[in-house]
Amino acid sequence: MDSDVISCILSGIIHRDVVRRLPGFRQSPALCHHLPEASSRSDRSFKHCQSGRFGRQIDMSLEEPTPHYKTSSSVNSDGKLADASEEKRAVRMLDYTVLPLVTMFYLLSFLDRANIGNARVAGLQKGLHLTDHQYQVAVTVTFVPYIAAELPSNLLLRRIGPRLLMPLLLVIWGAIVTLHGVVSSYTGLVVIRAFLGLVEGPMFPGIVLYLSDFYTREELSLRVALFFSSASLSGAFSGLLAAAIQNMDGIGGKPGWAWIFILEGLFTVIVGVVSFFLIPSTPQGSKFLTQRQKDIIVDRLARDRPGIGILDEFSFKEIFRSLKSPHVIMVFIMFFGNGTTLYGLALFLPSIVNQLGFSPTRTQLISVGPYAAGFFVTLISAYLSDRYHTRAIPTMVIGTFAVAGFGIYLGSSHVAAAYGSLFLSVPGVYATAPILSAWMANNSEPYYRRATSVAIGFVATNAGGILSTWSFPTREGPRFKRATIMDLVFSLVIVFGCVVNVLWLTHANRNKVRHRAEMLAPYADEKEAQYDSGSQRAWITLGDQHPDFKYTL
Repeated sequence: MDSDVISCILSGIIHRDVVRRLPGFRQSPALCHHLPEASSRSDRSFKHCQSGRFGRQIDMSLEEPTPHYKTSSSVNSDGKLADASEEKRAVRMLDYTVLPLVTMFYLLSFLDRANIGNARVAGLQKGLHLTDHQYQVAVTVTFVPYIAAELPSNLLLRRIGPRLLMPLLLVIWGAIVTLHGVVSSYTGLVVIRAFLGLVEGPMFPGIVLYLSDFYTREELSLRVALFFSSASLSGAFSGLLAAAIQNMDGIGGKPGWAWIFILEGLFTVIVGVVSFFLIPSTPQGSKFLTQRQKDIIVDRLARDRPGIGILDEFSFKEIFRSLKSPHVIMVFIMFFGNGTTLYGLALFLPSIVNQLGFSPTRTQLISVGPYAAGFFVTLISAYLSDRYHTRAIPTMVIGTFAVAGFGIYLGSSHVAAAYGSLFLSVPGVYATAPILSAWMANNSEPYYRRATSVAIGFVATNAGGILSTWSFPTREGPRFKRATIMDLVFSLVIVFGCVVNVLWLTHANRNKVRHRAEMLAPYADEKEAQYDSGSQRAWITLGDQHPDFKYTL
């Protein structure tokens, strides 16, 4: 940050409205709220600053791009600068208090939705006398209300508040999972799965949207990966857990597969009740951060995305603006491909391994390996994505893992090679999702446009999930040639989709630089006293199309 800017702020000589005009400070409520009001002394000092570099910087604010500050200091409510170590401690406090909660939420969401695959191996299909077709219908019906709930819930998240909505969803779906254990017919299973999808649908897009209001754009991929990696962890954990729980077969007159649902559902209810008292709706609502740390978080978010401090009103125009954005459409297509491959492995990996010739118990245990590999690759790739500020390159590299894995599985003639290929395909599929999620959230503003973009990304993911449920009929095992070819093609689509999206975003960023004055011209004719309002109007109307908003590549 410019030393002249800092010295003037610390000496209390700049009007609040002028500071709001400075690039990088336009929407920083933590800063502007605590600046001193003008006085006769500050008036004289302000004129001095205005005549120097400050004045030139202000006058050119509609002609020069706002720099994306990567400074290590923030101005907080007590008027002191926060150094890099203070910012780091504040972010780490978020990591320690918010991330574990949302990670547990998503782990339980994925576990409670995908454990039907473990229950199938443990005897669900035989116990309820289901055909392959009926089992696939029961799995598919989960996704229909799941998809329908994603966009409305994201649009309502701010109004209801994450502190209430997320724990409530957890409690309700935990109860629904528990009721799976008393199902005794095909009809009952279909109905209970539909209700499960309706209540679980809001969680994943809600968490991504929620975290985007806590972390800067360049930090988001790793944080999404940290909670999403719980999906691959849940795959490993569910196999171990199911292997143990199915030994309860006959206790209380219940089969082993029923106990899988009952115990896992009850645990989800308990976590939901406890989380009511722990999760904040905003950084300012955290019970674990000091007021200074809250101000640091708010200010660094404002410097990262100047439009984040503006409380835009809901409008259907924002939904349509999201839907017609080229970069949103391209990531939507990649999400569909990723969802098809991801849910295919999540729901059918135990069945795939089982058909390679392993016993049910051994199947549950050796399914852990590919998921564990996916867990580590997800974290490493997301860290590198944030570290080097890129989404496309790690996605393409990971996508090649999936291409190689599906290719080996398709062409292998030995059980060991087929099983070994899962250590490429599972990480290649699972590690892609958090980076795509961050990419979608990074490049959409303001809030309701971002909420829409994130939600429709997961609509695509779960639409792919519907396709995947019909791709692994038992009669085509263990090679599942058609499904493997489909997954291979979708993995290639993701790789090439990244190339196309990067080319488009690069063009859009260059176009913003060339035509900045033209793009801001409709907002530059405000009177001086209305400048701040005009600046807000530009951010609300243009959002991520604002010339000072740089798309993440």
